[in-house]
Amino acid sequence: MNEASIQKMEKSIAALKDEFNAIRTGRASASLFDKVRVDYYGTPTPLNQVATISVPEARSVVIQPFDKSLIGEIEKAIQKSELGLNPSNDGKLIRIAIPPLTAERRKELVKQAKATAENSRVAIRNIRRDGNDELKKMQKDSKLTEDELKAAEEALQKSTDKFIADINKLLETKEKEITEG
Repeated sequence: MNEASIQKMEKSIAALKDEFNAIRTGRASASLFDKVRVDYYGTPTPLNQVATISVPEARSVVIQPFDKSLIGEIEKAIQKSELGLNPSNDGKLIRIAIPPLTAERRKELVKQAKATAENSRVAIRNIRRDGNDELKKMQKDSKLTEDELKAAEEALQKSTDKFIADINKLLETKEKEITEG
């Protein structure tokens, strides 16, 4: 029982890391484009499946489409994304200069990161609650003794505390990236 809850909590942490990767810092990174979808013959396709994304310098990204006819679609997808970036293409590849973040934009991004972390904390607590409900049901059905129930609830709480601490560490790291980037 506890294992299922822990696996769900691990998935929540993985999802948080993905969300944090998509939050822009002042540095160029290929992971910035993880959520960008390109219209590839009518199908929204992840950018990294239709192009090579490279970071030649700290503040620039180069995107080279596998199929040159997609260059306009890729450019459009980047402009439509909420990244606030202006791509320029030379017919063969797309270059993107990553502008430094303004103080106001940094505050917005930190606020966004905090909200994302809070959503993850709530998800972890909900998993704990569901796990505790399941444990109580098992005890009611005489599958667990009172002592086993208490021990399992304590173990679940310890796991919850560990995952909440992980979320706080990830948030702290992301805040540093945003404010120092």
